[in-house]
Amino acid sequence: MDLDEWLAALAAEIGTEDFAFDNNAIHTVLDLARDAAHTVARPAAPLTTFLVGVAVGRGAPLGAVAAQATALAMGRQDEPAGATAAPAAEPEDVPPDDDSPER
Repeated sequence: MDLDEWLAALAAEIGTEDFAFDNNAIHTVLDLARDAAHTVARPAAPLTTFLVGVAVGRGAPLGAVAAQATALAMGRQDEPAGATAAPAAEPEDVPPDDDSPER
């Protein structure tokens, strides 16, 4: 069974035949799952897409909610669980490399 057949069979089984995935929606959800899995933890992929689906079911636009979730995941990729972001440090004055243009 290919992806289109699976989605049609699943939609029929769970009563969501009135919803049709377009290519953009498929890529949005798959990209969101990838980003959650790689920047948070693998189990975050299905749970994140589920929560985004709940938000969409409540009327939020898929693209906007997926963008919010991705931004949150990407902003937290280097933080341990429960950590808060520290303020950014002031950049140090670093002399340019020999090959870089003068500042």
